[in-house]
Amino acid sequence: MADTIAAIATGGGVCAVGIVRVSGADAISAAGRIFRAKSGIKMEEAPDRQLVYGELLDKNGRTVDLCLCTVSRAPKSYTGENTAEFHCHGSPVVLAAALEALFAQGVRQARAGEFTKRAFLNGRLDLAQAEAVIDLIESETDAAARNAAGQLKGAVSRRIEAVSSALTDIMAHFFAVIDYPDEDIEDFQLRRHAAALEDAQRDLERLLATYRRGLFMKDGVKTAIVGRPNAGKSSLLNALAGYERAIVTDLPGTTRDTIEEKIRLGDTVLRLVDTAGIRDAGDTVERLGIERSRLAAAEAALVLAVFDGHEPLTADDREVIRLTEPAPYRLAVVNKSDLPAGVDMDELARHFEHIVSVSALTGQGIDDLAEKIGGLIGSGGLKPDGEILTNLRQADAVERALHGIRSAREAMEAGITPDAVLTEIEAALSYLGEITGKTVREDIVSRIFERFCVGK
Repeated sequence: MADTIAAIATGGGVCAVGIVRVSGADAISAAGRIFRAKSGIKMEEAPDRQLVYGELLDKNGRTVDLCLCTVSRAPKSYTGENTAEFHCHGSPVVLAAALEALFAQGVRQARAGEFTKRAFLNGRLDLAQAEAVIDLIESETDAAARNAAGQLKGAVSRRIEAVSSALTDIMAHFFAVIDYPDEDIEDFQLRRHAAALEDAQRDLERLLATYRRGLFMKDGVKTAIVGRPNAGKSSLLNALAGYERAIVTDLPGTTRDTIEEKIRLGDTVLRLVDTAGIRDAGDTVERLGIERSRLAAAEAALVLAVFDGHEPLTADDREVIRLTEPAPYRLAVVNKSDLPAGVDMDELARHFEHIVSVSALTGQGIDDLAEKIGGLIGSGGLKPDGEILTNLRQADAVERALHGIRSAREAMEAGITPDAVLTEIEAALSYLGEITGKTVREDIVSRIFERFCVGK
């Protein structure tokens, strides 16, 4: 990390304000060589975190903008290094000129996520907090943003550190007795630590249990809309999306392939997949569409089974019911409530716990459907305060740590020698260290920061 890096930290299009960020040992002096303060102050002498007004110079020393510059000295900066930022008018030409001027001073282009990676390597953030940065940038709902902000403040890290501390205390007691036999140290008895192991297991189980909801909150809920032809699947997709996303006709088999759309219902994002109508079809193309419908239903977390409320249930409807049964979450949508009722609601109630009547044509009941989906898929009472797991890597590490603790408890109950039990505890500690970055491999770290945009 000896070299000084720079990147544009704002979007690539025209905007009101654009920011160029610089970090490294030479950041402040390099910034000072392409910036002329109106007050005459040198940036090397400027106070930390104060905006200075002046002229931004291109690589030939010509003025390209009147802007603001601010510096922060190591270690009290985002990266833990000397940093500088130019707050310019948001012209891509101006921002590019600033970068070119910096490159002429020996600064190099920053790689994706390199500023945050340096913050992690310099101890300004742990790895869980660093991952929260990109989650915050990519958040699509208020709940996702609040949870990522909580993780950035260290909510997950504190829970992991509490469990790690309890396990470390057990290890420390054991090795203290072994290494200092002549000292007045209480004899090591595994059973005296049984409660601490049980508490650690319970804490990690509670944390891991938040992951499914967290994944929904972060990435959205993959939702398949299934039903027989002309039940109103495409009309429902259009009603939820708020515009004519799918073609709607009276002809059965109009939808030949899956159609995807992402919508937001309150703090829930649905990744909707409209599918071909389920029926026996002789048309080869339609049969392929129906197979994709079955696959979409099998892969979905939530299935909306659409029924024509104006007509009795058919054999195709009953095939739809059977198709939806394995889904983690399922909901019956009885469409065409604006027409006289013909469907047997009691029969549907025998197969579905949740039923909503709507008219995709008039919009009646769509708000009720959105509320029902939110209640079914939402946070489940979990507060998005940062303690909801949203990261597969972290969830996997928690699961492996849990396995180690459970194995340690089983070994203890079986009367196996303490050193064998502590081997499992040590493994659990290593897995927990992967979450915060204490024990994670360099290649994993590099892969994590590849997710980031350049400039962050």
